[in-house]
Amino acid sequence: MRERALRAIAECRLIATMTEEPAETADGGIAEIGGTTRRFLTAPMHDVHRHLRSRMEALGMNVEVDAVGNLRGVWQPDASTHKRLLLGSHVDTVPHAGAFDGVLGVVLALEWVVIAQEMHFPFAIEVIAFSEEEGVRFGAPFLGSRAVAGRFDAALLELTDTDGVRMDEAIRAFGLDPAVIDAAVMSADATGFVEIHIEQGPVLDVEGLPLAAVTAIAGQTRLNLTFKGQPNHAGTTPMHLRRDALAAAAEWMVEVEALARRTDGLVATVGRITVDPNATNVVPGRVHVSLDARHAADAIRTAAIEEVVAKANGIAATRKVTLERTNWLDQPSVPMDESLTAMLAEAIEAAGYESKRMPSGAGHDAMVMAAKVPAAMLFLRSREGISHHPAEAVNVEDVEAALLVGKLFLKRFAGSVD
Repeated sequence: MRERALRAIAECRLIATMTEEPAETADGGIAEIGGTTRRFLTAPMHDVHRHLRSRMEALGMNVEVDAVGNLRGVWQPDASTHKRLLLGSHVDTVPHAGAFDGVLGVVLALEWVVIAQEMHFPFAIEVIAFSEEEGVRFGAPFLGSRAVAGRFDAALLELTDTDGVRMDEAIRAFGLDPAVIDAAVMSADATGFVEIHIEQGPVLDVEGLPLAAVTAIAGQTRLNLTFKGQPNHAGTTPMHLRRDALAAAAEWMVEVEALARRTDGLVATVGRITVDPNATNVVPGRVHVSLDARHAADAIRTAAIEEVVAKANGIAATRKVTLERTNWLDQPSVPMDESLTAMLAEAIEAAGYESKRMPSGAGHDAMVMAAKVPAAMLFLRSREGISHHPAEAVNVEDVEAALLVGKLFLKRFAGSVD
């Protein structure tokens, strides 16, 4: 397992070199590369496909690229029944990304296929390298898994990227036909989907644990608030007569943090703020703030949103400013399949590790796939909790643990399906 773990890490780092970022400057010098940038169906995706296709074919898998650009390899054992286990993750990245987000899940899925072959696994395994999850190029995430889950809206094809290229044009330029995206829907014999992914957070690293079984993918609410006060001269307006929009927003932000700190599992972030007129000698008259709140239990998240909005209204009334609110996302949580999650947790324990279960605060392809097939996720520790950054890293011991857990999980899965 150690040799395979080292091979998986090396393969992720190799794939990380397949990037849109230039290797040379205009004068022929070496460019300073800030990680990996590989958006949906850009040229480096061809390189990724060629590499992964060769790996799949070497394992005796039948390989194809569907109409939305997902690379799919199917291993069909000779005596298999009409059942199929799906494994996979995404191979696109955010700008200036690390080497392991998404890609590690595809590389480890192929290592699980090797293990399955050695143990004479009785069912077919399909490994899917989803072409798009991050939503960077066209502003819409999960394009790859939406197509596989039969949830791809044809209206998405009209979206354009920052260069004015429509999605349907990008698909054709990659050598694919957007008219047959419906054919990408998963096979009817699919019995489960498992995604292996780095945690992208610090929990496992802080707790000193290599792995966790994901219980649910947290629901999200995103909204914008605008506090409107009265801009006025900073030197002549007495404190008790001010209608300071920024002071109101600041008081509210402290309330948001306090609520999240005392509510187990809730995370709430005010990540964007704009101030008008944004001058040193003017009392702020208008402030726009964003709120991102997440929890694995929708009822808790909804109650938290109601409370922070009530706090905002109360603060606005006390400070004699007005408040406007715009909700632009209310995404319910997605529980992972209890049976598959239990198998992963049991496999972690059987491998000699603490059987940690935890929700995911980030969205993943598994949440889309869960609408069509029982889905589960295995988290690997992110070293120092870093992700979406060139410093993203994993421990070889954790990758080795994921391979051992894979072997134990596959044994359990084989015995659970009629």
